[in-house]
Amino acid sequence: MTSNTTDWSALLTFGVDGGTFRLRSAVREDLPAILTLLADDQLGYEREGAADLAPYEKAFDAIDADPSHLLLVGELAPERGGGSCVVATFQLSFLPGLSRRGSWRAQLEAVRVARELRGQGVGAAMVQWALAESRRRDCSLVQLTTDKSRAAAHRFYERLGFAASHEGMKLVL
Repeated sequence: MTSNTTDWSALLTFGVDGGTFRLRSAVREDLPAILTLLADDQLGYEREGAADLAPYEKAFDAIDADPSHLLLVGELAPERGGGSCVVATFQLSFLPGLSRRGSWRAQLEAVRVARELRGQGVGAAMVQWALAESRRRDCSLVQLTTDKSRAAAHRFYERLGFAASHEGMKLVL
């Protein structure tokens, strides 16, 4: 099996204000930037803590080793040269199931876009890529959860065709 850590090919590329957006598989070195994106709101700020990278590295290694899970990042390459930086992320997991005639489903998680790029179509493009990849893998549906307090996220997903068809429940262990 080939590790995602050696795959630097772009999965999606398009222009945004200030440069070129490129979607690619995440590598371990992206973890600090991913954690910054995850912590960039009140809910994430309270949950995430980059002081100890060990649990994140362990999770990254498990995701990276399993072809049923993709951890992706979007990076911005500035127009005027210089290095690129991670400005977006999401995880896409593929789950087999017996319901729906034994169909596969995709689980979309942790979709984040840096504040300065919001409203430029980055999030929509990433979700559209995730939908296309889910279709390519013969999934019958894509599911996600979003916190009830994130009204803007609800509107965003509804614009992309998602419906609040179920009530999600969680139990913290």
